Amino acid sequence: MFRRTRTTEPARSAEALRLVKVRKVYGSAGNAVTALDDVSLSLPAGSFTAVMGPSGSGKSTLLQCAAGLDRPDSGLVMVDGAEMTGGSEAALTKFRRRRIGFVFQQYNLLPTLTVAQNTTLPLKLAGRHVDRARAGEILAQVGLGDRLGHRPDQLSGGQRQRVAIARALVTEPAVIFADEPTGALDTRSARDVLGLLQRTVRVHGGTVVMVTHDPVAASYADSVLFLADGRLAGRLTAPTVDAVAERLAHLGDAVDHGANPAHHGGANPARHDLTAGV
Repeated sequence: MFRRTRTTEPARSAEALRLVKVRKVYGSAGNAVTALDDVSLSLPAGSFTAVMGPSGSGKSTLLQCAAGLDRPDSGLVMVDGAEMTGGSEAALTKFRRRRIGFVFQQYNLLPTLTVAQNTTLPLKLAGRHVDRARAGEILAQVGLGDRLGHRPDQLSGGQRQRVAIARALVTEPAVIFADEPTGALDTRSARDVLGLLQRTVRVHGGTVVMVTHDPVAASYADSVLFLADGRLAGRLTAPTVDAVAERLAHLGDAVDHGANPAHHGGANPARHDLTAGV
């Protein structure tokens, strides 16, 4: 399942993602909110990492800066060994389309396109060759081989998220960023989607970074990074549901009793349009 077909691209870096002292502040003067406070991390290729933290901890901002959907105010972001920070918007868009895949909570599928067309959209936007046979193979691998001509409103929530995963896979990205991918799904569909993300890593050799609030979802990952007040607050390897829930409870208590309002990252003003991740 999820066989790699890349033959002409350079070999992947052993390090899928690196952040060095990444800082992001929203607002100015007395209204400044520090969403990320000099965050540094390194994630190896072929890993599945969940990012968690209390509300306002900076986890969504971390994903958006790491994925190139928002620019940090300072610091360095590297994906697959290449620097992403800096450059024009056009260069950043090109970088994303070549190296990054996205799976959003609300799927971000275009309603007028079929399953097959939504899946190949990133290739068309990037001006790359559209191999419809390979796209069909990926859709078959995620269980949608008989839905190629359907439109999003003819699919269940779980099926729509499978399309989003296929769309992320079709470009063979260095990293897939998933933002609350199971937040709109029922328990069974969520389990199926998490299994697909897990197999993307373990079978396909991909790298997944997933923001989630759900300890069950986090337990599918290889490790969990915890954030609090815009700073890294620990890592948990081989996570279990109980261990994740306990760590989150302690983080929540710490924030409730000692949070610095200057570091409390509230609602992120960044917005996604339907093609932001493709």
